Amino acid sequence: MNESSGNPVDNNPGPITLIAGCGDVGCRLALLLMKSGHRVYGLRRDISQLPEGVLPIKGELTDDSLLGDWPEQIDYLIYCAAAGRQGEDGYRQTYLHGLENALNRLNTLESPPRRIFFTSSTAVYHQNEGEWVDELSPTRPEGFNGKVMLEAEALLVSSELPATVVRFGGIYGPGRNFMLNKVKGGEVYADTPRLYGNRIHSDDCAGMLAWLIKLDRAGVGIHPLYLGVDSDPAPLSEVTHWLAEEMGVVSTKEIPASGRGSKRCRNDRILESGYRFRYPGFRAGYQGLI
Repeated sequence: MNESSGNPVDNNPGPITLIAGCGDVGCRLALLLMKSGHRVYGLRRDISQLPEGVLPIKGELTDDSLLGDWPEQIDYLIYCAAAGRQGEDGYRQTYLHGLENALNRLNTLESPPRRIFFTSSTAVYHQNEGEWVDELSPTRPEGFNGKVMLEAEALLVSSELPATVVRFGGIYGPGRNFMLNKVKGGEVYADTPRLYGNRIHSDDCAGMLAWLIKLDRAGVGIHPLYLGVDSDPAPLSEVTHWLAEEMGVVSTKEIPASGRGSKRCRNDRILESGYRFRYPGFRAGYQGLI
């Protein structure tokens, strides 16, 4: 995690943190938090995939009878589950029903957590003409994924527990090779109409969350909502053509730039908090993956 030179002073004893849905981003976050003194629990179906040092909780978030054994005290809960099934029902089970189960379990503890973090999505934005959006922009999604995410965010707010939502853009990184594989197959996006995409490297997903937790732990006020995107919301045509050139691939097919949302997300709020991206743009991020 890259941080500003003016790091907040943190003299508190190590907190107890539970990462619910401890997959790729959760595991990266767990490693960062353990380095800063957290006692980290990781909840997932396959606990054999947890990093060394993470205390395992074998559980299923979508079934309140299979949540596993939680610690009696939790200072931070990070809900960063990924939908195991495609489609609206899978989204509702994971992001809405699963979050509801987690909140209900928290209510059984003697004391509430200091803060809950929920990883949402930029799919909540309806803007489709390349508009700039930020945390204050209106959200009227047409797709079920954005609608379900907004419902989950509202559920979290209604719990009245201290909470912060991070709306991540398209996550890429090791093991997330959708765009690379597309370009390797000779496909690039057409230049027109211009279709903007918003990305973030998985290392920066974890870095952002760890940074915000550190600020909160140090008593520095944080917002209830952040956009989790890098500083370069470039057109998909620019990204794919650059990748093709870097990999020495001759493109054989242009993909029509249609059927997807097109907006440019601002990350001013997280930058103003002092966080510095390890990969501020797609060139830096993809360079290490090529």
